[in-house]
Amino acid sequence: MPAMVVLNVDMKSNPMTIGQVADRFGLPTHVLRHWESVGLLSPGRVAGDRRRYTRDDLFRVASIVIAKQAGLPLPDIREFLAARDPATRKDVLRRNQRVLQARMAALRSALDLLEAGMNCSHEDITTCPNYQAHLAGTVLAGANDRVDQCSFLIT
Repeated sequence: MPAMVVLNVDMKSNPMTIGQVADRFGLPTHVLRHWESVGLLSPGRVAGDRRRYTRDDLFRVASIVIAKQAGLPLPDIREFLAARDPATRKDVLRRNQRVLQARMAALRSALDLLEAGMNCSHEDITTCPNYQAHLAGTVLAGANDRVDQCSFLIT
């Protein structure tokens, strides 16, 4: 099961240190520093130039973590979070939605193939007619433009 982000932002007015935020999200501190360097975060500063993260910063970190889990690249996350126009934000999300749907379909196909292999009792799985049929269906469904390259699998 994928990791889940649990965000408890029940903070009063005490800003958090970078270490506290990193611990809360299970991140190394250098990740938060990197996100700041690429313009994803801009925590406030106190004496000694130490970062202090507010409740709003925590929501922003949670948004970045979830977007990263969904596979969005940092430039798209920055564009998504910076968008003041809902249409721009939706364009970024739609673009990444298509990518994520394709990844999910590929993962589903891979899982189906593993399950077909686990259900096979043949000594040599490559000679199993059911496994071959499943594999051929996977190749045809997922690579119509490469069927000629894979035709040896299904003849």
